[in-house]
Amino acid sequence: MGTERGGADDQGEAGPGPAAPAATLDAILEQRGRVGSDSPIVAVDAVTAQWVLFHLGERPFAFPGRQVVEILRTPPIHFVPGCPPALEGVIEVRGTIWSVLRLADLLDTPAGAVTRRNAILLGRAADLASGLRVDAVDDVLDLAANAILAPPADLAGRLQGVVIGVLPHRGDAVLALDMAVLLRAWRDAGP
Repeated sequence: MGTERGGADDQGEAGPGPAAPAATLDAILEQRGRVGSDSPIVAVDAVTAQWVLFHLGERPFAFPGRQVVEILRTPPIHFVPGCPPALEGVIEVRGTIWSVLRLADLLDTPAGAVTRRNAILLGRAADLASGLRVDAVDDVLDLAANAILAPPADLAGRLQGVVIGVLPHRGDAVLALDMAVLLRAWRDAGP
């Protein structure tokens, strides 16, 4: 005779197995508390700012994150007849029309090829706003204010006055740009 399912013979205790997840977590936290109790936590008050890093051709650049509203994959850009060459056209983003400027033209620097990595940075600085075409967005990062170096004194042409500093990033010297100065210069130059 066999035992029926659910009978007394099937209700034995479970054999040894892995510890319950909650018990394991508690043990790890307790051990970390003991190990870390000898090491004081040091508070570091460093002022940081967010930066959007991108490329135009082979040159790395960055805008302060507070000046970049959104990063878009390049949407269809609608040509507007009679506009200056640096104004590529306009785009529509959720019911708002944005101009699109070729940033490489504004900075008088070579642009890279048109690829899937191209992007539009929707930017707003002071009372001005525009989309800016870039070859590729590389990163968005927080940097300590003291990590930003002074701009070089020997900047050529249109970079003079627009570059506000140099950011070290992965072995590159990234030129940090002021979008407000750039857009004001574009507006004031006229067609």
